[in-house]
Amino acid sequence: MAEADLSKLRINRGGSPGAPVPRRRLRPWLIGAVIIAALAVAYGVRSMNAPLAVEPATVSSAYPSLAFVQLNATGYVVAQRKAAVASKATGRLEWLGVREGSRVRRGEVIARLENRDVTAAMDQAAASVKVAQANLEQGEAELNEAERSLRRSRELLAKNFVSQAAHDGAVARYEKASAGISGFKAAIGVAQANHRAAQIAIDQTLISAPFDGVVLTKNANVGDVITPFSSAPGSQAAVVTMADMSTLEVEADVSESNLGKVTSGQPCEIQLDALPEVRFRGRLLRLVPTVDRTKATVMAKIRFEQLDPRILPEMSAKVAFLSQEMPEGERSARTVVQPPAVVQRGGRSVMFVIRDDKAVQVEVETGVRIGELLEIRSGVKPGDRVVLRPPDKLHDGARISLPAK
Repeated sequence: MAEADLSKLRINRGGSPGAPVPRRRLRPWLIGAVIIAALAVAYGVRSMNAPLAVEPATVSSAYPSLAFVQLNATGYVVAQRKAAVASKATGRLEWLGVREGSRVRRGEVIARLENRDVTAAMDQAAASVKVAQANLEQGEAELNEAERSLRRSRELLAKNFVSQAAHDGAVARYEKASAGISGFKAAIGVAQANHRAAQIAIDQTLISAPFDGVVLTKNANVGDVITPFSSAPGSQAAVVTMADMSTLEVEADVSESNLGKVTSGQPCEIQLDALPEVRFRGRLLRLVPTVDRTKATVMAKIRFEQLDPRILPEMSAKVAFLSQEMPEGERSARTVVQPPAVVQRGGRSVMFVIRDDKAVQVEVETGVRIGELLEIRSGVKPGDRVVLRPPDKLHDGARISLPAK
């Protein structure tokens, strides 16, 4: 018996024997629904993992006095006492004993001109004084001799031992010697006056500090010709410029329309561009009684309540005129931020600090309002970057994106 071919066997379920079996096909709408569902899931996963766009803000520092500022002005630090130190004499600068930044005392010699010629003149005047004094001594000796001769002549005349003419000659010699004494004394006065003039001429070659201060600039070098008014080409008048650092104050321009906001003795707060982290206490000393018509401003002079060695002349300054004196405990800087950066989460005040590309939730303690800013007592520090107006869906550790700069 031949072996049966099993590969040709078929099971016909519901069809007629020998009819072909049809293939099953998926419906088109079912395929589309599956694709849309897959896209929706992918978009949802991507949206959950996408960075959240936020607006950044920076935590800064501010002073409580900001809430009491009535007027702001700008100006410069100047020294009330300042001098260009020069000499009344004309000569070549022989020695200079100071440089920029040197501290000097009143009367201290800081420079010297060549003075050999005036020194010789002073020596000559001193010799003239000695000659006049010697002449006086000689005149006094002649006067003593004339006086003794006059006494003897009187005695001899009383005894008729000498003639009247001889006695008259003795009287004349005495009177002449007496008159000579007056002339010798006058000559001594003249010689002494000449000697003092020579001393003054020497003193004028010694340039001294007129007050205690600091040398700001050096205007001449050794070898330069110094003249009182710098009238000669290539000559110098001032040797150095110095200032009394104890008289530093701020000169600021106040608009004449704001003069009603400032009064003499008003408390001020001074900020120097060179020292932005420090606020100096000041007080309005006076207003210069004239208006600059080109700028429509009046110059205000503000003194420092306490000087600092770091304050230097010509520094740029900003002055805030306050409505009241700040207490001692409110003169230090406070950490502040824009109020919309603080939100409530779970009954707590929190901020979101930006670290790398994530927002880290930090609990903070708030204080008082300082102007338009809010004090932050703990949780963040000046310089931290935080999220401004954090959205409700922002959570701790969420990825964020910042606006392009």
